Amino acid sequence: MARETWQSIRDRLAADILSGVLAPETQLPTEPELCAEFGAGRHSVRRAIAALAVEGKLRVEQGRGTFVESAPLINYQIGHRTRFRQNLISQGVTPAGEQVSDDVIPAPRRVAEALGLPEGTPVHRLMRRGLADDVPVNLSFVYHPQALFPDMAGQRRAGLSVTDVYRSHGITDYLRKSTTIYARRPTAEEARLLKQHQDQPVLAVTKTDVDLTGRPIGYSQAIWAAGRVQFTFDLPPETGSPDQND
Repeated sequence: MARETWQSIRDRLAADILSGVLAPETQLPTEPELCAEFGAGRHSVRRAIAALAVEGKLRVEQGRGTFVESAPLINYQIGHRTRFRQNLISQGVTPAGEQVSDDVIPAPRRVAEALGLPEGTPVHRLMRRGLADDVPVNLSFVYHPQALFPDMAGQRRAGLSVTDVYRSHGITDYLRKSTTIYARRPTAEEARLLKQHQDQPVLAVTKTDVDLTGRPIGYSQAIWAAGRVQFTFDLPPETGSPDQND
């Protein structure tokens, strides 16, 4: 069976991306130029681009154009002392963060349970976007007890890291108590902020941080662009006898 025109366009563009003819972050020609190049109609070009966007090979930015997507940027190590900035810097990647919004809200049930607070206790809710080499990699809703960190939002806006804020309140070290990860489709707003196609999956990661006494001090729900990150878990060594049934 003959391949449809859009499939041929997709395959040729994919081959150019794979070979490096179209390098990461290269902007594709305009739609009329692609139509002329491939001798095809707008519908075929749009369908080919949409397919490559879903595959994570292209990124369509409203008002700017279509770009070749970068290869997965980071191998994110998750352990008891996971730190976003340290994770990226150790791989030669420049980290950055943008505060999208912040407010103080009554803690919803799930947040209150994670932080060990009565439901409705005032908590900071910060929405932040994490970048790696200026490419968006995650969005996160981060919650902290207002009573523990009265000026959390202001300190983060001023450029302090979470670790810096904790230290300013006498917390010199902290641990990641738990991590939960699952995959889903992003909302339209999440896809826009992550600059990815809405049909590309994201990884939803929730975590709870505690101080060295075990007191919960932070809870977050992060949405990671699945095509730009892979997670590696640092597991502690076994201390007991191996299970013979494993």
